[in-house]
Amino acid sequence: MFKRLKQNFPLKYFLGDNQNAIEIQIWVSLIIQLIMLVIQRKAQRNWAYSNMMSVIRYHLMTYIDLFKFLKNPEAN
Repeated sequence: MFKRLKQNFPLKYFLGDNQNAIEIQIWVSLIIQLIMLVIQRKAQRNWAYSNMMSVIRYHLMTYIDLFKFLKNPEAN
């Protein structure tokens, strides 16, 4: 879990200086990792975690059906 967190959500720079800001950033990263694991399990196609993260990061601001896209990315 921590290896995946370190590889896909680099926390090199913290957005705040106090302890609360750092804890919030770490908690948000953990929650996002959990959501991405659920999406990876629900996707019917076998995706590598890092590839799926890259595709989702690329399409973050587009209006697509995520599960439909992950099922068949060539159709979209």
